[in-house]
Amino acid sequence: MLLHGKVCVITGASSARGLGKATAAAMADHGARIVILDLNGEEAAAAAADLGPDHLGLACNVTDRDQCESAAARVLEVCGRIDVLFNNAGITQPLKVMDISPADYDAVLDVSLRGTLQMSQAVIPAMRAQRSGSIICMSSVSAQRGGGIFGGPHYSAAKAGVLGLARAMARELAPDGIRVNSVTPGMIQTDITGGKLTDAMKAQILEGVPLGRLGDASDVAGVCVFLASDLAAYVTGATIDINGGSHIH
Repeated sequence: MLLHGKVCVITGASSARGLGKATAAAMADHGARIVILDLNGEEAAAAAADLGPDHLGLACNVTDRDQCESAAARVLEVCGRIDVLFNNAGITQPLKVMDISPADYDAVLDVSLRGTLQMSQAVIPAMRAQRSGSIICMSSVSAQRGGGIFGGPHYSAAKAGVLGLARAMARELAPDGIRVNSVTPGMIQTDITGGKLTDAMKAQILEGVPLGRLGDASDVAGVCVFLASDLAAYVTGATIDINGGSHIH
């Protein structure tokens, strides 16, 4: 029970086959009380109920700072503390560079980058007050290698921004006992890739994966449990690759 007694907040975690939901389940299995935040409050509540009766689901648009602060306040009211934040919410668009409109750019950057900043800002005061906390930020191998299968250049830019933001927060918040780390998944089988990955695409991708398989959501969840736990007590400012060896650097 690596997370016994910890309160873990996870954004964008109501999708049944998503990384957020898988991480929520893994953290709950390790004794954490989970709070799922998503755009649709009913879906967030249903996803939390799937984990058991003690978990909470709330509506929160991470691009809206007031909603982030309200959600954090509600978590503190119900749960009394916030030990872990997993900034998982994000969107992607399979666009070429010349096809990215200002609205496309704003949509992708707002959720992945602004949302990560604003939700972190919302929980930091509580973590500072208890002098402990773990913030985990969702980036992508796309930020490291310059593009991926489904995300356009603006997605790569957003996820690269997350890495810089997380490292800067790690440096600033370390004296407060708050650790900040990032994960950079490669090709993971989720709802985002479901139905879009043809057999030919899958075969091409697998040629470049030394471990010989696509990733599962549980692969990401396990790393997040580690980063949330006291096993990672001396880990901050790190970027953990979860890509089966497809990008070794």
